[in-house]
Amino acid sequence: MPASTIESVRIKGFRSLADVEISELPAATALIGANGSGKSNIMRFFEMLSWMLRSRQLGEFIARQGGADDQLFGGNRVTPRMEAEIVLNTDRGRNEYGFKLSHAHPDRFIFSEEAFRFSDRYHPTEAPWQYLDSGHLEAKIVEASQGGSYYHAVNPTTASVIVNLLRSCSVYQFHDTSDVSAFKNNWQISEGHQLRRHGGNLAAVLNRLEQQDVRRYEIICKQISRILPGFDRFVIEEDYGKVLLRWKSKWSDKIFGPHLTSDGSLRFFALVTLLNLPAEMLPNVILLDEPELGLHPAAISIIGGMIRSLSQEKQIIVATQSPLLVDYFSLDEVFVLDLEDGQTKCRQLSSGDYELWLQDNFTPGDLWRKNLFGEHP
Repeated sequence: MPASTIESVRIKGFRSLADVEISELPAATALIGANGSGKSNIMRFFEMLSWMLRSRQLGEFIARQGGADDQLFGGNRVTPRMEAEIVLNTDRGRNEYGFKLSHAHPDRFIFSEEAFRFSDRYHPTEAPWQYLDSGHLEAKIVEASQGGSYYHAVNPTTASVIVNLLRSCSVYQFHDTSDVSAFKNNWQISEGHQLRRHGGNLAAVLNRLEQQDVRRYEIICKQISRILPGFDRFVIEEDYGKVLLRWKSKWSDKIFGPHLTSDGSLRFFALVTLLNLPAEMLPNVILLDEPELGLHPAAISIIGGMIRSLSQEKQIIVATQSPLLVDYFSLDEVFVLDLEDGQTKCRQLSSGDYELWLQDNFTPGDLWRKNLFGEHP
C-alpha cells in the first residue's frame, strides 16, 4: 500500500460537480461513466489544485479555463461559490485541507475560507481546524507552511505536509499529439527529472534514464517493442543542450522523429515511460485522464497491467471509458459517474451486488458492456 494516499475528496459547486464525494479511495481507482458525466471535471479539479499549490497561479488557471463563472455549477447566479475538502492519509494520521472560493468582480475567485488540520492516528479525538485569512486571491496555506510571525497561530509543519502531499498529485493527459504538440519540441536536457503532465519532455526523461538507469530504460524499450514490433530503441542525442524525441526501427537505419510517429505510438511511449519510472521520479498520486485514447487493445492490456503493478507503490486514479482497462480493477475499485439534471452523481460499486455474475466468470468490463452499472444492478 502506498505510504501516502488521498482517502476522500468532496467537491461542491465546481462545474458539473454540484456536490460530489468520493470516499474510501483504494490504491487503484477507476472512474467510469458516459461522455459528459464529469470524469474530466474531477481531473480538472486536481489540476486546479496543482496550479493553486505548486505555482500559486490559481488566477491564471481560472483565466485560461474561461473565467470563474464558467467553473461554477450553473454559473455564479446559481452557485456563488465552490468549496472542497480533501483528506490525505499518511502513516502518522489524517491530514485535511478545505477551502471555499467565492465569485468576485471581475469574474475571478477570492478565498472566503481556507483551513487545515492534522489528526494523529493514535489520538482518540479529531484535531480542531486551523483557519487562515479570507479575501485573498491565492492559497495562503503555502505561506503558512513557510512559517513566520504572521502565521504564529497555525502549525507550519502540518501546513507544509499538506502542501507537499497535494503538490505530489499530478494529472497526466497525453492527448495532444498535433503538429504543435509539446511532444514535437526540443527540450532542455536538464528537464528530465520528472515527466510533465502533457508528456512533452519525454526525450529529456528518457535521456536521463539511459544515462543513469539503463536497466529500466531497456525495460521501457522492450515493453514498447511488444506493441510496435519494428521498434528498436530510442535515439536521444544532445544538441546544444537540447534533446528531441527520436527512435530507430529494426528494419532500417532511418531515424524517426515525432512528426513521423503515429499519435497512438507517441501516447504509448509516454504511458509506458511514466508507469515504469523509479519511485523518486513519480508523484505520490498519479491521475490518468483516458489513457486508452488511440491505443490498440493489446496496448491497453499492457498499460492495465502496469497500472496494477505500480499501484503497489503509488496511488493511481484513472478516468476511463475502456472496458478492457476496467478489467484490471476489481468492482470495489470502480466508481461510476452519472449525470442527473446536469449534476454529476458518483457511487462506488460493490462486488457483492454482482456476485452471481462474477461467479459465472463475467469480468467488470463485461458487466459494463452489458450496461449493468445502472442505478439498480
